[in-house]
Amino acid sequence: MADKKPTQKKNALGRGLGALLQDSPQKTQKEELIPTPVAASINEIPLTEIQVNPYQPRTHFDKDALQELSESIIVQGIIQPITVRKLADNEYQLISGERRFQASKLAGLERIPAYIRTANDQQMLEMALIENIQRENLNALEIAQSYQRLLAECDLKQEELGDRVGKNRTTVNNYLRLLKLPPDIQAGIRDQIISMGHARALINVEDIDKQLAIYRKIVVEELSVRKVEALVKALNDADEDSKKKAPSLDPVRKYEIGKIQQRLANHFGSKVQLKANDKNKGEIKIPFGSASDLNRILEILEII
Repeated sequence: MADKKPTQKKNALGRGLGALLQDSPQKTQKEELIPTPVAASINEIPLTEIQVNPYQPRTHFDKDALQELSESIIVQGIIQPITVRKLADNEYQLISGERRFQASKLAGLERIPAYIRTANDQQMLEMALIENIQRENLNALEIAQSYQRLLAECDLKQEELGDRVGKNRTTVNNYLRLLKLPPDIQAGIRDQIISMGHARALINVEDIDKQLAIYRKIVVEELSVRKVEALVKALNDADEDSKKKAPSLDPVRKYEIGKIQQRLANHFGSKVQLKANDKNKGEIKIPFGSASDLNRILEILEII
């Protein structure tokens, strides 16, 4: 009896850790690698059976970085499994891990370890976006676009979105505001020509032409974020001073000037422009369409 116990222990260990955990002595190692739709299970899946993620938030993959990752995979293997959902028998779709998936193909792998999860299209989009935001080095514009998709397509509110991605509402809102910038500036963020700090400063400029002018100045002169912030503040202060120097007329005064302008228009039979400030200084403009029209106006003025 004493001789049989070690033999039984050796056979049990030979079946692998998965067999011990599942308490299934009949299952072989080959059977353990057959993909199953059990959530959080790790399976070895042929690369040829995996489709790329149509909801992938990342739009650009650096070729050199992929090559480096593939070389690392050749040496060390896949450290972190990818995540997929099962569409049908022998057919899967990526949820997250496209860089590992593409690098594995470059490395010549035939199979890849993967978590299999059950998810509908909306859940898949949400998982893909959130996992990529948390794990991948997305640029600021890609993060902003991912946040926008989560709000629009997953019907989340900003507070809920902040909880899902581990960010406060202010941070989320700062990213979303990037999408209001002109396309040229968004491209600069995407291509990392300017930083998130530069972009946040530019958002505070209301006029698009001024935004673009400052953007070009940043690129040409390689301005720091602090210099751009100072430039924007000076510009906004100047605009504010300009508004203070030219206060608008009060409603009563404006009404009176409008009545006088209409009386002049009736008198001359032409559209008349009357401008006056609070010190009763201004100008009257009487347009004419031809020489005969000018003569008509001059006759009314009794100049000819």
